[in-house]
Amino acid sequence: MTLLAIDRVSKTFFPGSVNERRALVDLDLRLEERDFVTVIGSNGAGKSTLLNAIAGRIPVDQGTIDIDGTTVNRLSEHRRAKFVGRVFQDPMAGTAPDLTIEQNLSLALLRGKRRGLRLGVTKKRRARFVEELQSLELGLENRLGTKVGLLSGGQRQALSLLMAGFTHPRILLLDEHTAALDPQRAALVTSLTARIVEQGGLTTLMVTHNMQQALELGNRLIMMHEGRIVFEADERAKRELTVEALMAEFGKIKGASFDDRAMLG
Repeated sequence: MTLLAIDRVSKTFFPGSVNERRALVDLDLRLEERDFVTVIGSNGAGKSTLLNAIAGRIPVDQGTIDIDGTTVNRLSEHRRAKFVGRVFQDPMAGTAPDLTIEQNLSLALLRGKRRGLRLGVTKKRRARFVEELQSLELGLENRLGTKVGLLSGGQRQALSLLMAGFTHPRILLLDEHTAALDPQRAALVTSLTARIVEQGGLTTLMVTHNMQQALELGNRLIMMHEGRIVFEADERAKRELTVEALMAEFGKIKGASFDDRAMLG
């Protein structure tokens, strides 16, 4: 079953000006149910623009985006929230620092719904939060009343990941969500990502600059350059890929410089 269908999507920033930039160019992409697709490419390749277009953060100039059979082009970012979960590169972006852990989880539980006065944490919700937090193995289930702003970057990102998958979104978007973490915490969040996606059966699109991470996670891989998908590997091909092979593929791209390739590492 196709959960994400992107057909001939284009996006140009600052059209007609000296700063014109074609971020997405006639892009086509399909994600089937439970697909986990990793996305690599140099800076400016269009990776984050692709995620922003899916999430509704930016409108596209042409083409269609369908999520679970619904065309979402005209839906606001808020209205797409019932379809889409997202974790950003900045650990500060996915949580409310002045609210407690349990209040953040309660907000996540109500994402895409009419909230009214339901933010209060009930006994039933608190029991669920404890159970969910225990799966992170970070001891956060014992700190439900702690303000999220007091957590470390790794703890916040793990919490953001849990929140994004909390209501089993139709599409989970991961935007370089380990890039701002030190190697130890990045490894922890990478491991949690694999577990949460697998256990939740989530359909996932993950942008990363780390090619080893792109190879270790997921069942498919795409490489972007100048707003286009220039290389794809299905599950079988991906198992045989190496970082060196990906570097070689990037080296084939017309106009790609050594600095561009270095950005992929």
